[in-house]
Amino acid sequence: MTSEGPLVDLDFGDTSSHGGPAAPVNGHFRPIPNGHPGPVSFESISTLATIHERVVLSQQTNESPYEKAPSFRSTATAASNGDQRIPKDAIVNSNGLLPSLSSVPLFGSVAGDDKQSVKNNSHSASLLLAASSTSTVATTASSAVTTAATVDIGDGTSLVLPDVGFEGITLDSGIDRESQPLLGSRDHEITYNQFPDDPHFSDLVYSAEIAIDAGIYPERIYQGSSGSYFVKNPADKVVAVFKPKDEEPYGRLNPKWTKWMHKLCCPCCFGRACLIPNQGYLSEAGASLVDQKLNLNIVPKTRVVRLVSETFNYPRIDRQKARIKKTIKERIPAARFNRMSLPPKTGSFQLFVEGYKDADFWLRRFEQDPLPTRLAQKFQIQFERLVVLDYIIRNTDRGNDNWLIKYDQPTILPTTPASPTGANGSVPNGINGGGYIPRSSSRLEMMEHTDWNLVQLPEIKIAAIDNGLAFPFKHPDSWRAYPYHWAWLPQAKQPFSQDIKDLVLPSLSDPNFCEELCNELYELFKQDKGFDRGLFERQMSVMRGQMLNLTQALKDGKSPVQLVQMPAVIVERSKVNPGSSRFFSFQQRFQNKSPFFSWC
Repeated sequence: MTSEGPLVDLDFGDTSSHGGPAAPVNGHFRPIPNGHPGPVSFESISTLATIHERVVLSQQTNESPYEKAPSFRSTATAASNGDQRIPKDAIVNSNGLLPSLSSVPLFGSVAGDDKQSVKNNSHSASLLLAASSTSTVATTASSAVTTAATVDIGDGTSLVLPDVGFEGITLDSGIDRESQPLLGSRDHEITYNQFPDDPHFSDLVYSAEIAIDAGIYPERIYQGSSGSYFVKNPADKVVAVFKPKDEEPYGRLNPKWTKWMHKLCCPCCFGRACLIPNQGYLSEAGASLVDQKLNLNIVPKTRVVRLVSETFNYPRIDRQKARIKKTIKERIPAARFNRMSLPPKTGSFQLFVEGYKDADFWLRRFEQDPLPTRLAQKFQIQFERLVVLDYIIRNTDRGNDNWLIKYDQPTILPTTPASPTGANGSVPNGINGGGYIPRSSSRLEMMEHTDWNLVQLPEIKIAAIDNGLAFPFKHPDSWRAYPYHWAWLPQAKQPFSQDIKDLVLPSLSDPNFCEELCNELYELFKQDKGFDRGLFERQMSVMRGQMLNLTQALKDGKSPVQLVQMPAVIVERSKVNPGSSRFFSFQQRFQNKSPFFSWC
């Protein structure tokens, strides 16, 4: 069968009582004398429509549309008598009136593939019909609105033609639907970065994508040993830090030359043998997950997203491909590509925190100017939360330059014009006519002239960033120990407070909580293409051992320094019954091997 349709040879049967079948001549129907069959062509009927109510009825009643259908003999007879009705099962195309589907066998069910014959009685007539590919017969269950259109054929009679309109379907579109893909065109890109459980985070990522489309590209952060970027919103304000997977310290597209020199000059000491390479972005998101599960609230919210930007570090071939596609699209607008832009990069997307400085800056200040007692207690609680987080995830890169402190010193707030006045209309003490509290070099004068309701109380908070080198699959046992640098601080020598015990000890003592945390980390880590279930189980074994030590230290009232001096424990999970997947047993063992250097 060609694209123009098969040739159909039909025998209309006995039409002697009506003077033969009707054939259009110059747009008018004229009967053909009996015994003189010949080819019939329909040239002037220009209305394109598709009507087959029998198909609609069959879909509603589960009845075959080809059963109980009237034969085409009555159709030809009605046409010869000038009947104004078109049979319900007739099909009208650009060349005229086709026989009903009930009288034409489908797909060569009667002998012949391109030529089919239907024999009725002694008289016959042949009809050559060419079905145009642009006049596609659409038989659907869509609701059709049919109205009658009357056409005068010139001899005093009129022919009623159906006017068919389909909702959502255009018959004369000029498109050959046989050449269209079954699943439609890919006009819409696959959407990523959707987080139904956190609409606010989704909106923030979406605003960053809009900014990139508007030409506000992420800016590379020149500090550090990996490719990381400040991501902005359409208002040109930094909202997050994005760290692509392939630009991590040991990634293949790391734009920083320091790690390249490290690998080139000292390959034996390159990398960290206890970590899985190029999974730092998962470690960043995993640290945020642990922080949320324990309600520590010290890690800025971090998720795994995919972004595209010209400022990212791409291979030259990817940039050339994108440039060639853009040129082809400009010259040939009809050209289509699966992706026009550069390939998206997967990485960690961490919310940006404002007002924070490196911990090293404030720690030096606190040595010279100690904090007040009440504020020092707040800082101690925040510090203990950092200790809990780092110890559970076994962070191997916690220096004083990759955790932040925000310290809002007490300030005197300016008054507003709507400030309350005294009973006699006088201004309260400490407020001058300009609306501000006067400055004084004397603390006594400050106490006398200050309304303490207008003083902003000091605040101190900690933000744990740079968690990309955590979740090892074994404790460090080769050259370096990768210690926690906060262990040398004076705050680490104080025993854990009751506040931190009440916060995390109930969760850490619950085995179900531990397994739930491992399952959520599994759902996070498995999205990496290089995910290995065996290595993941080893990572969780280390984390279980850390949680076990931490639980014991909190119960015994130890300090963070005493916590890090406890022997490294590994808690491995194994199946009780090899054929069962529900019951597990846990085995505890200690790590005997120690790294060569314990101080670095």
